[in-house]
Amino acid sequence: MWIYEKKTQIPVKVSGKDVRMAKNVLEQYGGADGELSASLRYLTQRYAMPINLGKAVLTDIGTEELAHLEIVATLYSKLIEGATKQELIDAGFDAYYIDHGFNPFYVNAAGNPHTVTYIQTKGDPVVDMYEDMAAEQKARITYEHLLKMTDDPHVKNVLKYLREREIVHFQRFGETLRIINECMGKSAK
Repeated sequence: MWIYEKKTQIPVKVSGKDVRMAKNVLEQYGGADGELSASLRYLTQRYAMPINLGKAVLTDIGTEELAHLEIVATLYSKLIEGATKQELIDAGFDAYYIDHGFNPFYVNAAGNPHTVTYIQTKGDPVVDMYEDMAAEQKARITYEHLLKMTDDPHVKNVLKYLREREIVHFQRFGETLRIINECMGKSAK
């Protein structure tokens, strides 16, 4: 079922260590609008999707979000690599380090743990598609905020790539919503 290539969708590079930015990118790892929430949401919603095209879109995007999770984790790891005790303390990351070391963990930038309450699914394909479109827009704006928090051109490159994928996912969900409405005899709202 899976073919694994030992590379991310986009090469992940950083100019150097940036513990503060490492903490910030955790928002897209374990935050409400991050990659984990998106992947779990879409891979759950597909079971109530009445049309095969909708199931395929949810499966495709859900698995791509898992790949994005790997990109974010790799970015985090490269940004925090070699951090000193004082750098961790200065970034407010000392408690996190005590719990998780240098591993990425499912928390947001403020350190709040991921919760399944972030994952919305109602079992109605129209409602779920609107939810998914909103989720992609929230992820897009989070990436835009992250872009403002770094001057590293390599980090910006990765964040821009991920932001663009959110736009593509939004468009695919919009196309799927139109098809669902046609198939179910409903007009687009």
